[in-house]
Amino acid sequence: MACTSQKIDSNVTGLRYAEEECLKELPLAPVWHPLEPNGYNDFGGQVTTIARNPINPSRQRKKGVITDLDASGGFGQDLTQTGLTRLLQGFFFADIREKATTAPTNGAAIPLTGVVAADSEYEAAAGLAIFGAGSLIFASGFDQAANNGLKQVSGSTATAVTVNETLVDETPTAAAKLQTVGYQFASGVVNINVSGSYPRLVRATGALDFTTFGLVPGEWVFIGGDAAATRFTTAGNNGFARVRQVGVDFIEFDKTGATMAAETGTSKTIRLFFGNVLKNERQANLIKRRSYQLERTLGQDADGTMSEYLVGAVASELSLQVRQADKVTVDLSFIATDNEQRPGLQGPKAGARPDLIESPAFNTSSDFSRIKMHVLAAGNTNPNPLFAFLTELTLTINNNVQPNKAIAVLGAFDVSAGTFQVGGNVTAYFADIAAVQAVRNNADVTLDFALVKNNAGMVWDIPLIALGEGRLNVEQDQPITLPLSMEAAEGGAGHTLLFNEFPYLPNAADV
Repeated sequence: MACTSQKIDSNVTGLRYAEEECLKELPLAPVWHPLEPNGYNDFGGQVTTIARNPINPSRQRKKGVITDLDASGGFGQDLTQTGLTRLLQGFFFADIREKATTAPTNGAAIPLTGVVAADSEYEAAAGLAIFGAGSLIFASGFDQAANNGLKQVSGSTATAVTVNETLVDETPTAAAKLQTVGYQFASGVVNINVSGSYPRLVRATGALDFTTFGLVPGEWVFIGGDAAATRFTTAGNNGFARVRQVGVDFIEFDKTGATMAAETGTSKTIRLFFGNVLKNERQANLIKRRSYQLERTLGQDADGTMSEYLVGAVASELSLQVRQADKVTVDLSFIATDNEQRPGLQGPKAGARPDLIESPAFNTSSDFSRIKMHVLAAGNTNPNPLFAFLTELTLTINNNVQPNKAIAVLGAFDVSAGTFQVGGNVTAYFADIAAVQAVRNNADVTLDFALVKNNAGMVWDIPLIALGEGRLNVEQDQPITLPLSMEAAEGGAGHTLLFNEFPYLPNAADV
């Protein structure tokens, strides 16, 4: 005998999202990507009713009518390496700029058909010529451990990528993929030149065209590998650096981890690591509004899985929260045009539902490889920071999304996006009056931070900030702290916020 359940626990629920083809319309074969919510904030539809209140002797109101529907939803989850990158495109109103890969976020995949040990090559029916000789690629999803990890490309054709490392024969599954994560220069090819206003990685010999790396101004790279031969001798010439401009024979930097010094890379096979870039775009043809359907499953009734949906949902607000001795968490909210409920008999909507790719959360104690706020100074890539340590940091995105209402429409027929606003708050330990003066002087300030874990990582960069507040917090028996508000503006590279995802980083990046 089947027992009737009188309640459903929250732990049996699940959350997924699918990108719509057009507003409120799913593609023919939607993919419902999994999420890991820690909790929800006002998820669903809120109905507005207005009661009838005619003048009558009984002084009683009559049952009202439904006049409006507001559909929205928010949730929070831990920041992980792989959990949110695809969805972040919606908040940036842009496509992620990816390096060559067999599994692009927004394009057709290149199925890998085999791994041949005798030839040290990965094979596919077509499409593998995108991986050039010298490229560093990261292989993942293979059953044989030897076929995963960092590899250096020695050559490629449309049907094969040959690497320098030893491989094992395998017929890979659909989960296997190759991603470009950097480049290894031949011996003595690159030097560090500091003769100009900004330091440069320059080509000393050969004809390699640096513009083929696909780097853009504002993007971050990591210079140097783990082996001594793959990094510069001067420690300050290695590490995270932000690209200012790229030429055929140089890469110029305007942010570095230390002050760079002139160095000749004789006998060095320097490694340069780079990743995928997501930023709010300046050019109209690169700005893309995405809409989603968010699916929350609600457990089982007598007939199957119950579910509810936010339909025509556009990314509205994001809040990245960093607290001492904690996980890094993200709150995300969406404004939708409608919401739907489906009983078990109807079941969830059709589509593929891939498994969650497990990834550990970033913590605020040991996963920050770099965090720095400083006043911008022309020609100085490594100015003194405004503070040494933070107690908390909040970074926010607000797309100012509003639903569009109309007569004869319950809910909204569309949504409109307003100004792309980036801001937040920081609280720092006070050590120098320079931070207070930066507020008073309305100085041009910038903030960036890098998170690294398990040989992968990400950088968040706000290139131009105006600081607010700035009143010192002085309490008995406590260190002096300085709370500051941040209002970001368009920087020199044409964006307000940039997110850099690194699928692979060397051990040297985890400091």
